[in-house]
Parts: sequence; C-alpha cells; structure tokens
Amino acid sequence: MKVLKIVKTSLFTAALFMIWFNSRAQKNAPAPSGPVPSENQMRWQEMQYYAFVHLSLNTYTDQSWGYGNEDINLFNPTALDSRQWARICKNAGMKGIILIAKHHCGFCLWPSKYTEYSVKNAPWKNGKGDVVREMADACKEYGLKLGIYLSPWDRNRADYGKPEYITYFRNQLTELLTNYGPIFEIWFDGANGGSGYYGGANETRMIDRKTYYDWANTYKLVRKLQPHIVIWNDGGNRADLRWVGTESGSVGDTNWSLLNSTGDVPYNMLHYGVENGNAWVPAEVNTSIRPEWFYHPSEDKKVKTVPQLMDTYYNSIGHNGNLLLNFPIMPNGLIHLTDEKSVFDFGKAVKAAFSVNLATNKPAKASNVRAGSKGFSAGNATDDDKNTYWATDDNVKAASLTINFDKPTRFNRFLAQEYIRLGQRVKAFTVEGFINGRWQELAKGTTIGYKRIVSFPTAMATKVRLNITDAKACLLISNVGVYYAPQILAAPGVTRNQAGEITITPVDKESIIYFTTDGSTPGAGSKKYKGPFLAEGKPEIRAIVYDPSTHKSSPETHEKFDISKKDWKIVGIGDEKASAILDGDPSTAWHQSKDKKMPQDMVIDLGKDENVAGFRYLPDQSIWNPGIIAGYEFYVSENTANWKLVSQGEFPNIKNNPLWQMVKFARQKARYIRLRAVKNTENSNEEGYAEIDIITE
Repeated sequence: MKVLKIVKTSLFTAALFMIWFNSRAQKNAPAPSGPVPSENQMRWQEMQYYAFVHLSLNTYTDQSWGYGNEDINLFNPTALDSRQWARICKNAGMKGIILIAKHHCGFCLWPSKYTEYSVKNAPWKNGKGDVVREMADACKEYGLKLGIYLSPWDRNRADYGKPEYITYFRNQLTELLTNYGPIFEIWFDGANGGSGYYGGANETRMIDRKTYYDWANTYKLVRKLQPHIVIWNDGGNRADLRWVGTESGSVGDTNWSLLNSTGDVPYNMLHYGVENGNAWVPAEVNTSIRPEWFYHPSEDKKVKTVPQLMDTYYNSIGHNGNLLLNFPIMPNGLIHLTDEKSVFDFGKAVKAAFSVNLATNKPAKASNVRAGSKGFSAGNATDDDKNTYWATDDNVKAASLTINFDKPTRFNRFLAQEYIRLGQRVKAFTVEGFINGRWQELAKGTTIGYKRIVSFPTAMATKVRLNITDAKACLLISNVGVYYAPQILAAPGVTRNQAGEITITPVDKESIIYFTTDGSTPGAGSKKYKGPFLAEGKPEIRAIVYDPSTHKSSPETHEKFDISKKDWKIVGIGDEKASAILDGDPSTAWHQSKDKKMPQDMVIDLGKDENVAGFRYLPDQSIWNPGIIAGYEFYVSENTANWKLVSQGEFPNIKNNPLWQMVKFARQKARYIRLRAVKNTENSNEEGYAEIDIITE
C-alpha cells in the first residue's frame, strides 16, 4: 500500500509539472495562422488510413452503378462475415471502416422502415439480416471506428427529385446515425441525378445538387445526431473533408488543407487546396484496391500490388492527406484472398519502412528558437510527442533544423509534421545531408501540413537538415522523422520495343538488376543491367532484383521473346497511334473506331516471309479494358491477294482474364497476318489492342 501511495503521488506530481510547463510555454505561444482544424477534424486526421467496403445488388449484376430496378432476390451473400472484413482491416493497420449502406441503386443494407427495397425483403438470412449492425459489432470487437456511406441519389425511389424525397433521405440518415453507435464519418457521394428506374418511371431526372438537399439543414441534423462526426461531400457543398479530384490514389505534391467556403471548386483547388483559403477542408484520398469499387471477377488479376500501394501511400498520407482504401466484397460476402494478401504485404512494407525513426531523441539544433520560453526548443521536433513543437519568432518565416547522428547513418526517407492546431504554414522546404564533410541537397518540397514524406536515393550522412525556405507565418514543426526504407524486392518488368531493344524496370529505382539472355538462372554473378540493350533473334530473358545490403533477391522475371518486330508495319490504317500495337509496351493501347461495324480487321506486314505457327493477343490493360476481342478469325497470306483462314474461335474467359491470349496452329509460310475481330465482350463495335505478336518455329 505504501508503494502504491508513492506511485500515485509521483504521477500526481508529474501531472502538475506538465500543467505548469505547458502553461509557461503557452504564455508565448504563437497565434493561429488562418483557419485551423476542429477537434473532429483533428481526430480524423490522426486516423490517417481506413477502409471502404462496397457491397450491394451491383455485386451480383457485374455493374458499376445499379439502375434501381435490380431484383432484390439477388442479394444472398451466404458466407458474409463482417468480422473477416474487420480483421483484415485491423491487421493491415487501418483505423476504421466506412460501409456502403446505400449506393445509387437505392438498395439498403439495413432493414430501413421507410422502404421495401432493403435486406428485410432479400433471401439473405430470410430477411432477418442487417449488414450495418454486423459491421458495427465487428468494428467494436476489433477496435475500429465505423463510418457510413449514404448516397443522396436514389434511382429506385419514385419521389426522387421531388421535395418529399428529402424527408425520406433524412429519415434514413436518422436511422443510420441513431441506431448503430458512434459514427466517425458520413460520406455523401457526388453522383446526383440522371437516368433511373424511379419506381417504374424509367426516365432521366436532374436536380441542382447544391440546393436540392438543403445541405445546411442536413448538416445540422448530422451534427445533432453525431456531434463527433466529420462530413464528406463533393462539389460546392462545403463539408469537413474534400475530394481530391481523382480516384487514382493521389493528392497534389502541394496540398493545402484549405478551401474557400463558397464558390465553385475546380480540379486545381480540389487537388492542391487553396493557400489562402478561408475554411479548413483537408484532403481525403479515396481509391480502390482494384480498378473499380464493386466486385468484378474480371479484376481478380488486377489487384494493386505492394509497389503500387506504396506509391499510393507516399502520394496520399505522404502528401498531407488521409487514405481511404476500398475493398470490393465478393458475392459470397467475403474479401478476396488476393486483396487480403496484397493489403497485408502493404502493411508489412509500411512497417518495414517507418518502424524505426532514426531521429528520435537525437541532438537537434535550430537556427532560430522562439524567445521568452524554453517550451519551443528544437528538441521538441525529435521527442516523439505530437503535442510539442519547435517554433520560431513571429517574424521568422525561414529557418533550419539540424539533427546530429554523430556517425554516418544510412537513410532515404524524411518526414515532417506541422503543429496544425495553429494552422498550416510552410510553403517551401529542402532536406540536406552532411556527407563527406559538406552539405548536399537530398530532396525539396512545398507544403508540409499534418504529414509530409519525401523519398530520395539512399544517403550516408552524419547530419540531416530541414531548411524551411518560405512560410505564411512563423514555423511550428511538431515532428521530424528520418528513416531507411528497405528496397521492395518485387520482380522487375521486362519489355522489348519494336526495334528489338530490351528494357528491364525495377520497382525501386535504386535496385541492382542481374539478368541472363539465354534462359539460364540469374544471380549476383550474372550480367548487371545498366540500361536498355539490343537483343536479336529470340532472347529468353530472366532477371532478378538484388539488394547487396541484405543479400536478398526478388522473385524472378522470365520473358521469352519471338522474332523482332523492327520490320513490321500496320497495313491499311492511317492513324499513327496504331503503332502502340507493336511497341512492346503493354501499358499502351489503340482502338479501332466505334463507328465501324463488326467484323474489323488488323493487318500486319511482317517485312518478309516467316514460318508462323501461332499468334498472341493482349487486350487493352487500362482500368476499363474497353474493346476486348472475344471472338476471332486469324488469316495468313504471302501477298495480301490470297488469304488462308488458319484459326478461329473464342478467347476462353478473356473477360475475367484479360491477359495474353496464345493460339497455336500448324506452321504456315506467311508475310502478312490478319486478326479479325468477330465480337467483343461488350457486344459493341469497339476493338482494343495493347499488343499483337506471332509465334514462329
């Protein structure tokens, strides 16, 4: 008992000291600069990373947006397990989940008493299910915060576009914000108005999305029901958070957490913010782990890789934004194993890069420290305490902070954070390393905000220096971090262009690549890649990425090339962009005109007679994969006057597996080849090609 009393007394004394210390510091604290975040926005900002989950009738119709007349009996996710969703998100390092409670089709994932178009009339759990309730319970179990997406647009409702719909919309909003516990974020989609079922009307209804929903009073209702919530909305309806103008997973390199409270919001304002904006509206970067938001079997092989997700991380969280990453739920009600593995590996990569802050509690010195108090010293930036900060005098808007490692230290990432409770200030900065007795610039940037991360080639330095070269007001830096991020040892990409030049591309620009051209196994003793090189004949390239610091290597890339395309020409098409079909780059594509009817032909002159024993076709690899050829005929000719049909049929499962398609046939002597598109996967007239190749003996 005596020991317990001593401990309690010590804790009480420490608490009193902190109160005294902070009061001393606050006497000379800087004044706020411009708009500042609310407490709700601060809690949201500190979450940094959380999930979307998309599940609706769209999941069963392979659509992006439901029309509003989809059969309610389709909804039957027999294996639905929201605990699986929560477990995956928790293990991936996420802090919350935003559930799509109602998308544009109007189908409700909770048993709303205001509509029959909900789970209460679906076969799932005999109409007794409630996805929102299960999601709320799972979030509580796994220590995650719950968010709700409610589409303002409802393509099922007969009264959409009329004043009475707003009552319906707010009634549903009240259900969601009353019955499921604390909600950290409400998401109102920007898609509003257009064609729809509308209770059987089957017509187009347009509304003024700035005025129709009476957002001011809708927001009052939201804040009354959930006082600690943040509101996301699009367009000119200012809320707490903003869209960044793209769903690709990035916000601007310059990113102010400010907008103007009125007026239109063009892309540059959404993407970069407004330096002198009069409202605090930070950026939320929403993107999906797959190309689209709802599940499509055709995207099972298009799940973002760890390198792609890391790039998203640096361009969202690393650019003063929060990352909202989506999982499309499969028809059975689960997250796909590929998505799960990718996000787990992503979490491991983030942890490997940022688990050790080399600057923590290292000696720090600033070129200027705010006078009159010891509460704003340089050491506050390296003490791992978000509530302390290094500050300069009011008239000092450019200064430097130097961290001393005392010995050569390897690093390639630098992180900085402003004390944004008093506003966002920094306009420009550089990062330098003290290398071999002199300062060298490693990186530079513009805004910092809540968090900014810059990457650069690995440096070995005894000191690192943050130079803030311009700011709106005196400097307030709450945290700096110095990290060594190990290489991501992913298999490199290998391509050969039309001239026969081989390019090997690693994920990490610093990586060392070893390769062979004869099909033998590569290793540290193989050829070291120094740049693109010509390879005649039929090279068989095998390549690895190697990290000499760990002696680890990546999985191997293995590419077998056929004859060079350097003498090939496309016949009968005047569009120079069609050359993308022969450039050897899978990321480029060309499309035949939609105005031409099927069938459509692609004719190629091989330059000389070849022994053709097959062909390969790669459809457009972009997000939407337009014009994927499903049915084909393949012809050969020696003179273009006489054509011989050598193969015809369908590419099996190409819609779900839009990768290289290979067809072999008996050897044919030919100078010309013709790939005829008979039909595509959309039953339209468009044909898309990323690459065409042949197989020779």
